[in-house]
Formats: sequence, structure tokens, C-alpha cells
Amino acid sequence: MDSKTNDTKIGDTKIGNTKIRENPMDNLAIVVLAAGKGTRMKSDLPKVLHKVAGKSMVVHVLACARKLTSDNIFLVIGHQAALVKQEVCQYFPVNFVIQKSLLGTGDAVKQALPDLAPGTKDVLVLCGDVPLIKEDTLRALLATHRTSNAKLTVLAVDMEDPTGYGRIILDSSGDVTSIREESDATGKEKQITTINTGIYCFDRTFLEETIGLIRPDNNQAEFYLTDMVEIARSKREKISVRLMADSRQVIGVNSPNELELVESLIQQIENELS
Repeated sequence: MDSKTNDTKIGDTKIGNTKIRENPMDNLAIVVLAAGKGTRMKSDLPKVLHKVAGKSMVVHVLACARKLTSDNIFLVIGHQAALVKQEVCQYFPVNFVIQKSLLGTGDAVKQALPDLAPGTKDVLVLCGDVPLIKEDTLRALLATHRTSNAKLTVLAVDMEDPTGYGRIILDSSGDVTSIREESDATGKEKQITTINTGIYCFDRTFLEETIGLIRPDNNQAEFYLTDMVEIARSKREKISVRLMADSRQVIGVNSPNELELVESLIQQIENELS
């Protein structure tokens, strides 16, 4: 008996003898968080609308997101929602989700879940105030998530000065146990230099089934998306971490000084990647 080689690759569908190429991003949804006030910016303008290289920060993030998928992008807005919507609509068609009460990142993502298409497999969560993030970094995160069959994958980076960022807490085996926000971290935990970038990839089913378990048991009385790490661990689900090399890409803007820093870096990064 002759053996036949099945040359259909992952990402292909075979109907009869016809091989149809599937887009691996068709089952990806991207949720961009852009609902916060940004009080430390000392401005009435929503934080994500402050400009870098002539465009609002959230526009930079959405431009990157659209390189992965053009249809399945959900922008969560809240503070001055109409103003944010008006700005974004000048550039891209996206799906808008309203977070009526600003109860934290966990609540923001939860608001977007009912609108996801039935075929969505993975959910990538981005921050509207991290304008330097690049396509290759997000594709690498997604690749790690899918090849490891993780329910949750965290994008992390080492920073010389981790002040202001959540810390990645590991056990003695090097497995992630939790992410500790700085306001809740102990003195010892604040010495950790591996930080959470606020960018994640979730298995959609896992996210929908467990996001309701987040509790606002923290100093801010908010629903932290970072708590999903401990929830996944308690259920013995696979958690992966993608450690990136370029910390500049994930600088979050929370103050006028950080906005100036990002403005100075954007052209430098573009030149290196061109």
C-alpha cells in the first residue's frame, strides 16, 4: 500500500483536494483599554488623546493593532467617551465599548466580551496609553501563547527602574504566581525588576468563564485584570510569559514627563526598525 503525505499545514483547511489558506488572525480579537481619566496628566483632555509625533496615543496603538486584524478591534472608552470616539473615527473604523463606571482594567475587558464574534479564539489586550508598541512584538506574544497552549500569556520586560509598574512574582520553580501592582507590593516585591507591561493574550473561553472571579480586594478597590494570573494558577491552567527585549516599546504614559520621553523615543525606534 502506498502511503500518502498530508501536506496540509497548520492554518490550512482542506476541502476535498483543495487546500484553502486561512488567516491565523481571523480568530483573534483585540481589546484596547482607553477609558481612564489620566488625572496625573494634569489636563482636561483624556489621557489617550495626548499626542505623540502629531497623533493621539490611542491612534498609534490602533494603527499597530490593525496590522494584526482590521475587523475585530474593540476600543473600551469611558471618560469623555464622545471626544475619544470622535478622534478615533477620523482614522479607523473600530467597535466601541462603553465602560460606564471606571472600575479598573478587569471590568473594562469584561464589558467587551459580549461583543466578541462567536469564532474568536484568543483575545489580545492592549493599553491605549502605550503608543510605541510594535507589530512584531505582538506577533511574538501571540506565537508564544499559541505554541504553549496557554490560557493566559503575559508580555513582560526587565526594567532598570521598575517604579510604577506591576511586578511579575515567580515561585522557586520560576513559574508565575501573580502580578503585584506597585501600590499593593511589599518592599521586597518592589525590588523585582521584571515588570508586567499590561499587555496580555487570553484564551477566549477561559477569559469568559473566569473574569467574573476577580474581586476588588486591593488598595484601589478596582477590578485588576492582573488577578487573572492567580485565578489561572488556582485552576492549574497554563500561564506563559513572553519576555521582550526592548523596554522602550512598553513605556506607559501617565504624566507629562513620560509623554515627553515617549515623544523623544518614537523616531529613534522607527529609525531602528526601518
